[in-house]
Amino acid sequence: MKRYLRSILFILCLSFSSAQADSSIFVYSSDKPITEVYDKVYRSLEDARFYVVFEPNIGENLAKFAERWGDQYNRSKLSAIRSMVFCNVWYTNQISNKDPSMLALCPLHMTLIEKDGSTTALFARPTVIAADSPARGILADLESEVITAIKKGMD
Repeated sequence: MKRYLRSILFILCLSFSSAQADSSIFVYSSDKPITEVYDKVYRSLEDARFYVVFEPNIGENLAKFAERWGDQYNRSKLSAIRSMVFCNVWYTNQISNKDPSMLALCPLHMTLIEKDGSTTALFARPTVIAADSPARGILADLESEVITAIKKGMD
């Protein structure tokens, strides 16, 4: 459990630091609360054949440490942090055919954060990692489909 939590925290920290630094993170916001968009984004991903295999509620896990971490807890004042881990096996096969090392991207994940009643989706762009990979073209298609699904679910 500790190992899992450390992994989640590491991913979360990377997401926040990278989101502000450059365009390696796709960021999309809605004025709707996470409770209103979460299921829609989930369905939109699945409609695009990206099947959600795991749904960590990171905010809920972090809340268990509020007392222990004291004033270091949730300094960003986020009211929710939820992630979806998802995969499309057709894309996985195509990526594997082009560049097996890019399977490090599988499965994919996105994080939804809520602050002040608005939700923001964060998705690490696979094309940034695959800049010099023979799989970049197929990853560009995948990235585009995921971004379309996120937007559809949040609008």
